[in-house]
Amino acid sequence: MRISDISRLAWEQVKRRKVVTGLCMAGISIGCAAIIVALSIGDSAQSYTEREINRNFKMDEITVTPNSGIPSQGGGEGKEASASDAKLDPGRLTAQKLKIVQGLRHVTAAAPFQELGYLQMTTIDNKITDVQLIGTDLRLLTKYDHKFKQGGPSDSVGMAVLNYGATVGLIDVETRQRLFEQLSTDPYNNKIMEQYNSLSMLPSDMFKQQVQLQSYDPASQTGQSLISSPIQIVGILDSTGNPDMAMYDKKIYVSLETGERLVEQLKLMNGTAGQKDVYNSAIVKVDSTDNIVQVEKLIQKLTLNTSTNLYQKEAMASTFSMFKKAALGIGIFILIIASISIIVAMTMSTHQRRRQIGIMKVLGANMGQIRNMFITEAALLGMLGGLLGIGFSYLIVFGINKLIGTTGGMGMGGEPLVITIPLMTLPIGIAFAVMTGVLSGIYPAISASRTNALTAIKRD
Repeated sequence: MRISDISRLAWEQVKRRKVVTGLCMAGISIGCAAIIVALSIGDSAQSYTEREINRNFKMDEITVTPNSGIPSQGGGEGKEASASDAKLDPGRLTAQKLKIVQGLRHVTAAAPFQELGYLQMTTIDNKITDVQLIGTDLRLLTKYDHKFKQGGPSDSVGMAVLNYGATVGLIDVETRQRLFEQLSTDPYNNKIMEQYNSLSMLPSDMFKQQVQLQSYDPASQTGQSLISSPIQIVGILDSTGNPDMAMYDKKIYVSLETGERLVEQLKLMNGTAGQKDVYNSAIVKVDSTDNIVQVEKLIQKLTLNTSTNLYQKEAMASTFSMFKKAALGIGIFILIIASISIIVAMTMSTHQRRRQIGIMKVLGANMGQIRNMFITEAALLGMLGGLLGIGFSYLIVFGINKLIGTTGGMGMGGEPLVITIPLMTLPIGIAFAVMTGVLSGIYPAISASRTNALTAIKRD
């Protein structure tokens, strides 16, 4: 018997025994669908979580800081002093080192984010809030996944860009003082607390407005304040995370030249403030998280400290690996249950078809050909069950996405979770289904091949 003859006979038996075929296919399809859906949910949830963590924790960024020996304040003046300081302190984060980093492979952006301190920002209508002042290249903000909600960057001195959080919770001095006094006298008053919270989350239109920054004079013994010259807001960044948490992240970005002027006006003494071309922090953007470790090692060779959030990805990968293994185990368990039904069905089929087997042996079919026919029949049942399982898996995933869409689940302030079935999971499901059919058909096939031809014909 040729392979085509064996396949044709097996297919004829699968078509003829519709009830048995349907029951076997149903069992295998459920197991196959369980495996595909479990793997799809795991992959989709992992990809979604990676995107959200990357959006909130910036896993594709490296924070670079000086290694050691950075003076706490001030610095030398002129090129000679700068060169002398560089020799005495090789761990400094300088513009020259940053330029080297910008030329490294896989680096898409590298810019100083000079942290100049936390100051009080005052608007022209006497509203105030506390912000973090950061000096950087405003033109590179979009390289770090920032999107401008209004306006854009400017190279001019005296211009600034606010993140979304800095536009939230601007309260005039009198209202703020009154609320603080009321809360101090009655801290458990829910109405006052709700009023304060609502004002703290209320955004203001700050685009093209003028603001001033204020700090305390360290040389003053009476606690007098220093006020900067007016700063024009030329851009507002869009919210990058949960809007409800924006009130805890307030930043005002200025150019490095504007930062130097503010350092002089407000007498800022934070880290490397006042030292030209020396920074206390920089952020390096890498084209992929897969290249983070490689780039990080190269930066460390420049005698600089680095830190990343890559551990978040590693911990998440470990968690989802366990989930996938557990889900795969459930699917395999269902397939094992389905294989029992195939064994029973094929064994009954062997008993019912013993006359056919006897005739085939009389006509010259050997034990191997009969065994191969039954195994092929079992494999066909597995393959059909796997194909049906693929259809079931798409229906299940469609239903899950509908459920997530109606409940608005797992938005996290970003894009919603959408479960997709990766193409690589389909052959995995089919392979498990066919393997289940073949393994389940081995015992009935061996039993059928050992049937005595004359005894089988005489009994019928």
